[in-house]
Amino acid sequence: MPNIDFKIVEVVVFRLKETPEFLVLRRSDNDNIYPGLWQLVSGGIEEREKAFEAAYREVVEETGIEPESLFNTPLTNVFYFYTNDTVNVSPVFAAAFSNDSAVHLSAEHQDFRWLNMDEAVSLLVWPGQKDAIRKVYDYIILKNPSQGFMEIPKLGKKTRLNAGHN
Repeated sequence: MPNIDFKIVEVVVFRLKETPEFLVLRRSDNDNIYPGLWQLVSGGIEEREKAFEAAYREVVEETGIEPESLFNTPLTNVFYFYTNDTVNVSPVFAAAFSNDSAVHLSAEHQDFRWLNMDEAVSLLVWPGQKDAIRKVYDYIILKNPSQGFMEIPKLGKKTRLNAGHN
């Protein structure tokens, strides 16, 4: 029987230009499971780390940029992963970047693109990630009344580094 895991976060990264743009990353061709796959920022939650802390850390690690704002979203992705027979439940976050942020990819990825919503959705493979971009657009970018409840207060650098490790 498969186990249920809560060890992964996904983050929709966006910036507001004339139209909103979404960041999609292309996995390295050397990746063992999904070589060349276009995806959102994603990664594992470390021991004693909260999901939103992992989301922030993964954004910085994979893009080299500290987000201006981090948001909770009304979405979790659920998917089965055959290699370890687990059903994964992944909270989805959103991160806002400034327009002049320069992306510096980690070795995990080989390329990135800033795309409008339709273009970004067309490159992604997973339905949950496609839906995540649409929900971030609806609930955060369009300033839905719930947006104010979803922003996660900024953490100071010292707090971020020590969060969950008391």
